[in-house]
Amino acid sequence: MTELVSSDALIRLAGIAKTYQMGEVDVPVLRGVDLDIPQSRLTVLVGPSGSGKSTLLNIIGGMDQTSSGSVHFRQRDLARMNARQLTSYRREHVGVVFQFYNLVPTLTARENVLVATEISSNPMDPAEALVLVGLEDRLDHFPSQMSGGEQQRVAIARAIAKRPELLLCDEPTGALDFETGKRVLALLVQLQRDLGTTVLIITHNAAIAALADRVIRLRSGEIVERHDNEHPSSVEEVSW
Repeated sequence: MTELVSSDALIRLAGIAKTYQMGEVDVPVLRGVDLDIPQSRLTVLVGPSGSGKSTLLNIIGGMDQTSSGSVHFRQRDLARMNARQLTSYRREHVGVVFQFYNLVPTLTARENVLVATEISSNPMDPAEALVLVGLEDRLDHFPSQMSGGEQQRVAIARAIAKRPELLLCDEPTGALDFETGKRVLALLVQLQRDLGTTVLIITHNAAIAALADRVIRLRSGEIVERHDNEHPSSVEEVSW
């Protein structure tokens, strides 16, 4: 297995372990993970269900804590941050796109994005973010008036409106049909290249790895393969 160390890593994990306690039984989820997420690149983390992907994403996003190891965002170790510092990290530096959108059903697309921008120090105008994801005609529509793909694009707009340095995507196409999923992936690739955002996508779909600058494969809480793509494929070139 090739060891990849990025001099320009935005996120650097060393010796990450995570164990949950189920009654009297300890259940290890991550086992000594070492990982670099290069800045302004698209990284795809691939693995089957139960491999530890979501736990790793939550740790990187400051939404969960390690049992041991360090997680550095630039020169700051998340493992040493208190609750207030972690909240600031999530607000100012991290955007998250979930599989099931997590939109507020009683708010319009514009208002759903506004919720995120109100807690950020240098946000986009919500309409600007929605234009970037091609929803300029849906600004005042409610989630129930939009398709699944449109709702996922609202979720992406909400995440990027904070101008995050790091965009975390948890199975962003998992709730979408094939063609809509491809369009959402193409949008994420375009946003990463146009905005220079560091993007991490976790997925069980191995085909998505062809889109990435860096590919990490996880199994049973351990990294089993990692490599860089010199020439990432476009969505149209991927063999699905």
